[in-house]
Amino acid sequence: MGLFDRISRVVRANLNDMVSKAEDPEKMLEQSVTEMQEDLVQLRQAVASAIAGQKRTEQQYNQAQSQANTWDQRARLALQKGDEELARQALQRKKGFVETATTLKTQLDTQTTQVESLKRNLIGLESKISEAKTKKDMLKARAQYAKTQEQLGQTIGKIGTSSAMSAFDRMEEKVLQMEARSQAVAELGGDDLEKRFAALEPAGDIDDELAMMKAQIAGGSTNPNPLPPASSGSTSTQDAPVDDDLEKLRKELDSL
Repeated sequence: MGLFDRISRVVRANLNDMVSKAEDPEKMLEQSVTEMQEDLVQLRQAVASAIAGQKRTEQQYNQAQSQANTWDQRARLALQKGDEELARQALQRKKGFVETATTLKTQLDTQTTQVESLKRNLIGLESKISEAKTKKDMLKARAQYAKTQEQLGQTIGKIGTSSAMSAFDRMEEKVLQMEARSQAVAELGGDDLEKRFAALEPAGDIDDELAMMKAQIAGGSTNPNPLPPASSGSTSTQDAPVDDDLEKLRKELDSL
């Protein structure tokens, strides 16, 4: 492919693209209907002209036939009067009008066919224009709806990607973080206060129990939960279970 052919193809492609982008469906539909209506006007004028020509030919045909009949009657009259030469001349005139009528009849038949064809085309074009107008309104409504949807989609897209929307989202996230920190501080403060009160309550019970034990020991009172009597045996043997129990108690307290 030559350089000029390639350049020509590129130019045509760019022109076609420009024309395609410049074609507004609504304007093109209006223009198409306007052009069809202009064609309809021209076709009506053509039909009217054809009908007028048909009428003139028909009148000429009728006149030629009338003249042929008139000269036929004159030829008969001349024969009746015994003037054969005059009859011959009358028949010559009749022949001329008959030939003219025959030619006009052929022309009239052709014109009649043309007029009928033009009328059918006119009716067909009127029907197409009526259908085109209805379809034009529908297509224009669809085109307008499509434009509205496209504009709406573009607007939504701009809202979703705009800096204002991004800032709004950031501020929302910041408010959520502030609320979370506030809630955490409140929970921590409440836990500390609960722990302080909880620490006071067990301490009072232990102090009371400790004071009771001291009073019992000082007064020599018996233990409210006495241990079972010790069995006979050596002192070391009796103290061993006690030491074991104390050791177990210490381990349990350490594990708490």
